[in-house]
Amino acid sequence: MLSLPSSVSVHRCECELASRQIFLPASPPPPRRSSAHEPGEAMNCLQNLLKEPPIVGSRSMRRPSPLNLAMVRGGSRRSNTVKTYNVVAWQMPPPGATTSGAENSALEVGTEKSEVYSTNMTQAMGAVLTYRHELGMNYNFIRPDLIVGSCLQSPLDVDKLRKIGVKTVFCLQQDSDLEYFGVDIRAIQDYSLKFKDIEHCRAEIRDFDAFDLRLRLPAVVSKLHKLVNCNGGVTYIHCTAGLGRAPAVALAYMFWILGYSLNEGHQLLQSKRACFPKLEAIKLATADILTGLSKNTITLKWEDDSCSSVEISGLDIGWGQRIPLTYDKEKGAWFLEKELPEGRYEYKYIVDGKWLCNEHENITKPNADGHVNNYVQVSRDGTSDEEKELRERLTGPNPDLTDEERLMVREYLEQYVDAEH
Repeated sequence: MLSLPSSVSVHRCECELASRQIFLPASPPPPRRSSAHEPGEAMNCLQNLLKEPPIVGSRSMRRPSPLNLAMVRGGSRRSNTVKTYNVVAWQMPPPGATTSGAENSALEVGTEKSEVYSTNMTQAMGAVLTYRHELGMNYNFIRPDLIVGSCLQSPLDVDKLRKIGVKTVFCLQQDSDLEYFGVDIRAIQDYSLKFKDIEHCRAEIRDFDAFDLRLRLPAVVSKLHKLVNCNGGVTYIHCTAGLGRAPAVALAYMFWILGYSLNEGHQLLQSKRACFPKLEAIKLATADILTGLSKNTITLKWEDDSCSSVEISGLDIGWGQRIPLTYDKEKGAWFLEKELPEGRYEYKYIVDGKWLCNEHENITKPNADGHVNNYVQVSRDGTSDEEKELRERLTGPNPDLTDEERLMVREYLEQYVDAEH
């Protein structure tokens, strides 16, 4: 994976676009993996699992601690090798147009990459989702001033967005996302700089990763909020497909800043664009802002002195990665100690390559396919009853913010300042 600089120039541009629809079958219950449903190699090649990717934009940002809200960043940086491919992004030719052999070849490669990406997205997100990169950029107006869509693929997309009044392009992709589909972000940024009435800004969130989404949302929405206040007009929020990260950021912005309840905002979003934002991540991020993000250490144990390797997948790293356990010869067992923010985490053991549940640890109820996982509930020490009640309400089925709570959240987001100053 290419490492990103700590800051990238903010880019200006304007926009227009012909909307293309994407089709998403009805979403099934989130999958729980068994030995018959192991993540494939393609999943590993697409997921860029840095623990905390930086925000990239005009300035580096630091997290504030306003209103007596103690906030601690969770986790250390960790990187994995991500396989990337160089493919030239292209637009679907108009009906009746003839294509060359090279264009046909690009079409075939683009279609294959989209199929792999859609399969991985479905496995990771727990919903049947389809993205066709080869059909070009697609989007939907959620509000007159807010658009959620897929990634820009060439400088021509900047012109398309300019024509519909977009003043801010807010990109959530990482370099590995761009490289997979061969998107030349530099060309898009350089072209955007020719215009003075729009900003092009990047604020990264890791793809297919609800835990990273939870940790990154406050910083990302803070940056978005400031850009919208500065630029006005229409804002275009995008990730790769516009089905996970982008709708989640848009929904958090609607919930924290625009005054929607989470369910109200989600219903509006779904009525405009078939997508799958991770609601649990938004709920947890909201609770983290108002009660603080604390951690506790858990210990997981696999008793078996006859196997040669034991790993765990899930927890806070997602299903596309694995953490090795350490063997204790004296105890004849394998152990993992890990510090996690409070919350509920599902996981599974991989013992000599086989995916297994530990019958001595908590096990989820079977999902629609009969699959189960282990899970652990992490709680903070010394939590007051008031904080517990607040966190339970905010992570419940119908969360909303009081006027006072929304003001606290807004002030928290607005108190991000330039690290340089």
